[in-house]
Amino acid sequence: MKGRILSGMRPTGRMHLGNYVGALLNWVRLQEEYECFYEVADWHALTTAYDRTEQVREDIQEMVTDWLSVGIDPQKSTIFVQSHVPEHAVLHLLLSMVTPTSWLERNPTLKEMVRDLGLRESVGYGLLGYPVLQAADILIYKADTVPVGEDQLPHLELTREIVRRFNNFYGPVFPEPRALLTEVPLILGSDGKKMSKSLNNYIALSDPPEVVKQKVRMFITDPQKIYKGDPGRPEICPVFHLHRHFSKEEVDQIAADCRSGALGCVDCKANLANHINIALDPIREARRSLEENPGQVWEILAYGKEKARKVASATLGEVRQAMKMTY
Repeated sequence: MKGRILSGMRPTGRMHLGNYVGALLNWVRLQEEYECFYEVADWHALTTAYDRTEQVREDIQEMVTDWLSVGIDPQKSTIFVQSHVPEHAVLHLLLSMVTPTSWLERNPTLKEMVRDLGLRESVGYGLLGYPVLQAADILIYKADTVPVGEDQLPHLELTREIVRRFNNFYGPVFPEPRALLTEVPLILGSDGKKMSKSLNNYIALSDPPEVVKQKVRMFITDPQKIYKGDPGRPEICPVFHLHRHFSKEEVDQIAADCRSGALGCVDCKANLANHINIALDPIREARRSLEENPGQVWEILAYGKEKARKVASATLGEVRQAMKMTY
C-alpha cells in the first residue's frame, strides 16, 4: 500500500516561481508515489490575518487554479479546504486537552513571528495553538509521511510528541508521522532577496510572456559586471540562480561564458526569460481553460471535501472510541 501524505499552504492567491520550484513540483511528483492530501489551510491564515478575511475566497480560487494548472490531479490527490472539513477543529480541540502549554511556548517559529510582526503581548490563542491544529491536520488523515525541509523538522517533532502523549493515554490510535526530507530551494527575486509577493520581487506562474520578459529585465545582477566583456560572478547573481532551475541543460556554459565575459547581462536575461516562458506555457494554457469555467475549481474542492471527510470522520470515530466518548 502507498504511504499517505498531508501537505498544505495558506491561501495566498496566485503562485509564483518560488512556490513552483520550492513546493509544487515536488507535490506533482509525490502524487505518483503516495496517497496525497493537499490542504488549503484557511484556518491557519486566520492566526495572523483574522482581520483581513474579505480576500480569502478569491485567494483560494487563484491558488487552487495554479495547483491544478501545474499538474496536481484531483483524481490522484485529495484537494480540499481545511475549513470544509470540521473534523479538523474537533480533533484540534481534543488534542489541545493533552498538549502542555510549555510545548507551545517554546516553539521557535512563534518567537520569530512575534518579533517579525511586532505582536509582543497581543499573541492570540489561535497563533499560540496553531501547532496543535497543524498536528490535527496531519493526524486526522493518519498521514504517515510529511514532506518538510530541515527547518520544519521541529514542527513535525512536536506533532510526534503529541502522538506519543495521546497514544500513551488512550491507546495506539495514531501513527508517528515521519519526515520526508525535501530540498526546498531558496528562489531569489528581482532584488536578490527571497522571492515574495510582499516584496513585489516575484514572477507569477500566470504572468504573460511579455510581463515575464519585463520582470526578468528588472533583476539585479553582479554589481561588478557593468559591461559585456567584464568577468562576472554567476554564483552571486539572481539571474544565474534561476538559470539553475530553468536552463539546466545550458547552465554550465552560461556560467563559463559569464565568468569569461563572453556573455553580457542583457543577453543572459533574455535567455532566462525565454526558458521561463517555455516552462510556463503549458501552465498558462491549463489556467486559461480553468478560468473559462471558474466553477470547476469549487466543484473539485467539493469533491475533495467529500473524500477528505470520509477519511477524517472514520479517524474521529476511532478517537472517540479510544477516549471512551461514544456516549
